[in-house]
Amino acid sequence: MKNAVVLFSGGLDSTTVLYYALSKKYKCYCLLFNYRQKHRKELQSAIKIADLLKVEFEVINLNLPWSKDALTDKNKKIPEHKKIASFIPTTYVPGRNTLFLSFGLSYAECMSADVIFIGANALDFSGYPDCRPQFIDAYNNLVKSLGLKIKVMAPLIHKTKAQIIKLGTKLKVPYQLTWSCYKGLKEPCGKCDSCKLRLKGFKEAKLDDPAIKK
Repeated sequence: MKNAVVLFSGGLDSTTVLYYALSKKYKCYCLLFNYRQKHRKELQSAIKIADLLKVEFEVINLNLPWSKDALTDKNKKIPEHKKIASFIPTTYVPGRNTLFLSFGLSYAECMSADVIFIGANALDFSGYPDCRPQFIDAYNNLVKSLGLKIKVMAPLIHKTKAQIIKLGTKLKVPYQLTWSCYKGLKEPCGKCDSCKLRLKGFKEAKLDDPAIKK
């Protein structure tokens, strides 16, 4: 069995990627990140799902005191755009995926892993520059420059949210346990970019979101 590191947030995309990696017979080691985001709902979901699957995981605590993004700065409100922004929104955390992949690379070397899986997506997404194919390609080149045979894989990067949900449904992903909302409310707000993309995906997939109580 091959080893893989999965960057796991507990959201829709990363949970689908974790189930995808397991379906490919990888022994998965998950990295979860607490980067001082305003709420812990997603992290709690990740722990619950990892426990359900009985996969090993580590929680990495990060502090980015210089970051002024809306996900970590308590003085900034989560934006509610009428349409998904064509510009980089304030919810973008500068350098986040670069940091996550760097921890993933260190972990992969120590665990003799062949692959680092990340749930990056560049179709139905918020426009984050570190979720684009160019970024993943560049990071793979960095890994090659170190003489390593580890590969960063983003199997969802060219899929729409509806395609991701259809794949996850086939893999029996428990979407009712995932959390996508940028706000830490009791229920998803339905207004932030992440909620809108998720709603759009389930609508286009012609499925009900099991995380939404009727």
